[in-house]
Amino acid sequence: MLVNCAIYKNGLKIRDLKIEYISEALTEPDVFVWVALLNPDTSEISTMEKEFGLHHLAVEDAIHGSQRAKIEEYGETLFAVLHAPNMCEGHLTFGEVNLFVGIQFVLSIRKNLEKGFIDVRERCEREPHLLSIGSGFVFYAIIDNVVDRFFPIIDSLENELDRIEEEIFKLDSVKKQIESIYSLKEKVMRVKHEINPLLDSINKLHGGRVPKICSGTQDYFRDVYDHLYRLEQSI
Repeated sequence: MLVNCAIYKNGLKIRDLKIEYISEALTEPDVFVWVALLNPDTSEISTMEKEFGLHHLAVEDAIHGSQRAKIEEYGETLFAVLHAPNMCEGHLTFGEVNLFVGIQFVLSIRKNLEKGFIDVRERCEREPHLLSIGSGFVFYAIIDNVVDRFFPIIDSLENELDRIEEEIFKLDSVKKQIESIYSLKEKVMRVKHEINPLLDSINKLHGGRVPKICSGTQDYFRDVYDHLYRLEQSI
């Protein structure tokens, strides 16, 4: 399902765009197109592949899903897989976010993730001096938003640990607390499983040879890396 499709120039939104006009819009100088999809079917993703000229291997990953967070280069296009956390009534789940980023476009594909990135788009549109950096800044802003979603999860797990510690010495609930400990351990390992590979990937976007798309955004990605490092240490 299409959530948003718009064209931007010099940090300002020019207009909303119909999908079938994307490839035509990309012929305009100094513009980029930002598209957001939610739980798209194969035909919708295939349409994006044609409009943006996406690499078929990255498209296959987007269609079938990935087991690991990663950022890969396909020529001058970046493909990122992120897993955004969600805690509901003590149950930890992860939705998947696929990002295709080129010099002239950003395509986000959100799967099984209720909370989207409309706040990211609104924030970017309020700061045209930053949005004028281009698609690389949008790439940063979405990743930064996903990383920030881990902080309340970590806080929730710490609160859960405190509760278990208070209850663990009650003899009438030993079995229950053992089960709680194993449940908490599972959540912590799932969070760690998502953070570690993303930490390695983000590290490549701010130091040494960085992809052309990320030129001018190294300091922003260093900030994201620092946030992830703090999360890893807190785990």
